[in-house]
Amino acid sequence: MTIPASISIENINSKSRIEIDRVMVELDHFRRKTERLDLINRLHIRLAAVLDLAGMIETYSVWLTPYVEHELIGYSNAIRSKKHLFCSGHGPLRRSVIAFAEQLMEEKERNVACFVSEDGHYAHKWLMETVDNAGLLLVLKGGRALEAGEIDLINESLLVLSESLRRALEYEELFESARRDALTGLANRRVFDERIKSMMDSAKRSGRHLTMASMDLDRFKQINDNLGHQRGDQVLQQVATVMAEAVRSTDLLVRMGGDEFLLVMDDTDQKSARILAERLCLAIDQLEIWADNETKLGVSIGLAQWEKDEDLNAWMERVDDILYHAKANGRSQVSLV
Repeated sequence: MTIPASISIENINSKSRIEIDRVMVELDHFRRKTERLDLINRLHIRLAAVLDLAGMIETYSVWLTPYVEHELIGYSNAIRSKKHLFCSGHGPLRRSVIAFAEQLMEEKERNVACFVSEDGHYAHKWLMETVDNAGLLLVLKGGRALEAGEIDLINESLLVLSESLRRALEYEELFESARRDALTGLANRRVFDERIKSMMDSAKRSGRHLTMASMDLDRFKQINDNLGHQRGDQVLQQVATVMAEAVRSTDLLVRMGGDEFLLVMDDTDQKSARILAERLCLAIDQLEIWADNETKLGVSIGLAQWEKDEDLNAWMERVDDILYHAKANGRSQVSLV
């Protein structure tokens, strides 16, 4: 029996359409795979230009934002005692997100998991390096959990980020002595020079407040003269511990040299900064460090909120002038003018 020509042609056309559909599906799959590879390659290129841990977390956040909107990315490494949070929010939202993130980063959850805060923040947590007990935390925008495609993208990107962070940790350990004050363990002037411009740029982009505190110990010379330099070194260590315990992980606390310290408070206006500064005055007073029966250690603090488009030198000169007023007006106090 002969098959009609029309049926044969129809079968051929049907097979052709199936084959075309198959090819189109493969091409679409190849296109999406190529786009993903290109996206991951751009991340690799960006991270290759960054050396420090904080810079890598911020770079990763900027890269990820167009594809996964988020409020915060945090990295913690329990074995190496490293932690960094990068938060794009500001005001009360910023504070609640950071508090939520810090709480989660203290937990020992070792698997990828989703968490929800009382005020509706969704967070996802990954284990990155089993040996080091290191993890990455992502707090999302919009009160939602991640979708499957977003999780896939992050999983792929973490292969690149994990290796880059390992490099950053090795770099920071190698140059730790050059960036940390050997006596107190606080950041030194070099770290201040590295970070302050980016903090100012970030504040300008987001419209957040940025306030600097210049702090100078009162009567520290008498401590050294009367009790000796060894005791003086111990006093500096005590003061540094008090200061470090009082500030947030997003702030920048620096020993500039001698008995001079700088604190740059992110997302903090002058009014809120004064509250913290007064707590520092009280905490140092409560150390009860005396050079003699009449001479007690204290701290004078000058505060200045950064003004838009003000350059760094002008800002630092202004805060130094305000510190001078605190010294001249009786010491062991906070001055804003």
